[in-house]
Amino acid sequence: MAPATGSTPSDERDALRRWLGEVMPDRGPFDLAAMTGGISPRRFWRARSRDGESAIVMVVPEHTPDVVKARELGRRWPFLEVRDLLEQSGVRVPRLLVDDSAHGRLLVEDLGQTLAEHLIEAPEARASLYRLAVRDLQRAQRALDPLPADSIIGLRAFDHALLLWEVRHFREWGLEARGITLTAEQSERFERGAEHLAGTIAALPRGFVHRDYQSRNLMVCREGAGVTLGWIDFQDALLGPRAYDLVALLCDSYQPFDRSLVESCLDEYAAAAALSSGQRRALGREFDLISVQRKLKDAGRFVFFERSQGDASYLPFVEPTLDIVRQALARLGDDATLRDLAGLLDQLIPGGGGAAS
Repeated sequence: MAPATGSTPSDERDALRRWLGEVMPDRGPFDLAAMTGGISPRRFWRARSRDGESAIVMVVPEHTPDVVKARELGRRWPFLEVRDLLEQSGVRVPRLLVDDSAHGRLLVEDLGQTLAEHLIEAPEARASLYRLAVRDLQRAQRALDPLPADSIIGLRAFDHALLLWEVRHFREWGLEARGITLTAEQSERFERGAEHLAGTIAALPRGFVHRDYQSRNLMVCREGAGVTLGWIDFQDALLGPRAYDLVALLCDSYQPFDRSLVESCLDEYAAAAALSSGQRRALGREFDLISVQRKLKDAGRFVFFERSQGDASYLPFVEPTLDIVRQALARLGDDATLRDLAGLLDQLIPGGGGAAS
């Protein structure tokens, strides 16, 4: 059984060490080190065996939303379903070593460093690895079109309601929770912009979307003499527009980008997808629209984490994230509704940092 709710890390470590001894008796004893897992209720441990090999223990509480939904539908964990589908489609994902999902835990392959960690040590590899990431994404999108009829991914989508909720989430947490109150006129302008973003993006063709395809969820794997990128944290995959994961990757709040690298990567994606020059321009516009929507949501989410969960580690990313929004809106200046939204944001958060915190 998984440790009871409220058990200490030491209790959980001891329980997991006993479990590993049962499922892999020839490899123990195991050294267990807790890993950071962001704001997810999932907990992660790196397990190192006596021969020096490591694997990752994933502990998933039974109240985790995607697990609750899977239980209601009588399905396997989305992590397991999506992992198998991606593996079958040629995506490098962690191998499943032990499935004990009945007791809330898995043992999976340790793929090593995240892309974010790797770039700290090897910043000169940034351009080549990001171009690899966009090629991998396009290849996966092609392999997953169409999705299997019974795929869990097909049961959820970036529809109008979800996209609109995310923009309103920014208003609630990125503005109002920071002491920025909208007048009736400003509220109407914000809502008009939010509806326009949600409606325009929801109308785009849909396909596979990882949902959080960024530097902390891509793993740099040494495969022989070369390097591949492994994918993790894909359990929330859903249907959405082709550019969504490009935005997550190339407007990553945790990484610095210059515009030339972003354009180069979009060109790389367009070449891999055999897009015409007109289709490449359309891709760029989709990218900017989704950048506004996604990064507004992210800015609000970062404040939400601090106010609701006491995690202030994301607050330094709020202003850089809003700068991405401003830059994308500037490129969409021919759209009157978005031009008005840009003006409103300048009024509410002048100078990229004058808002209350």
